[in-house]
Amino acid sequence: MKPFRYARADDVTGAVALLAGSPNGAFLGGGTNLVDLMKLDVATPDLLVDVRRLTSDQVEELPGGGIRIGAATPNSELAAHPLVRGRYPVLSQSLLSGASGQLRNLATAGGNLLQRTRCVYFQNVTTPCNKRDPGTGCSAIDGYHRELAILGTSSECVATHPSDFAVALAALDATVHTEGPAGARRIPMAELHRLPDGEPHRDTVLAHGELITAIEVPALSFGTRSRYRKVRDRASYAFALVSVAAAVDVADGTVRDVRIALGGVAHKPWRATRAEELLRGGPAREDRFRAAAEAELAQARPLPGNAFKVPLARNTLTRTLLDLVDGPA
Repeated sequence: MKPFRYARADDVTGAVALLAGSPNGAFLGGGTNLVDLMKLDVATPDLLVDVRRLTSDQVEELPGGGIRIGAATPNSELAAHPLVRGRYPVLSQSLLSGASGQLRNLATAGGNLLQRTRCVYFQNVTTPCNKRDPGTGCSAIDGYHRELAILGTSSECVATHPSDFAVALAALDATVHTEGPAGARRIPMAELHRLPDGEPHRDTVLAHGELITAIEVPALSFGTRSRYRKVRDRASYAFALVSVAAAVDVADGTVRDVRIALGGVAHKPWRATRAEELLRGGPAREDRFRAAAEAELAQARPLPGNAFKVPLARNTLTRTLLDLVDGPA
């Protein structure tokens, strides 16, 4: 690990100013991902600005029925919060499916969204990686890519975004609040992360020195009928091969509304808008669920080593929707 400076600011404005003046600096929250990358020399910040105590660590109920999550809220506390468990089971389930209990105690809601990819080439500084070192190439395309992306890839990167929580937030149309050098912003969750395109090293649309301060989840009348299903190689402490976050509103056998996002398949949480459009107003039947999943995945461009993800995603989405329709409201 290379030497670095450590600083604490008195408030969010001060933290943003500190980092804006240090082009190679980084914010430090729980540190559960950043510190690992620093140990591997993947991340080499010369300044760490501690923001753990600068934003709220509380979950607040909003007047319209939604919730506001402070960026410093520990994942473990967020997953157990009565408002989250009662109104948005998909959020609680997504958090509990990630990491270990010890890491969830330390990791924060804001930091969870900013995890870097777990691609083995990104984490190995002896190999070419456009995400780590732009312009050097993507070793995964012709190398080991079993866990990597099948949707929204480019010739420069096939990495996946690892956060489970971000997938659930994308399905719920959450909004991320930030404070940066240019002032405050509200960013729709579906627009926070980027596809690789020509700049795979940029994970998000955030500017340097822009800090996530809160996450707002709007009210959703059928949020109680929601679920997060994660398919992985082992039952604990593993990243998703494929995951599904879904919420469904069904009346008299008809899908009145539905929200779906996929994880483990793209450079960002993948909002399944094609599938949603096909399902709304139609019968809540298995054949319709499967057809909608197939339509969403028609744009998949898998590599030889991860082609299995296409049927895996189709079957996981179909099964999740069936369980939601057949289960209690």
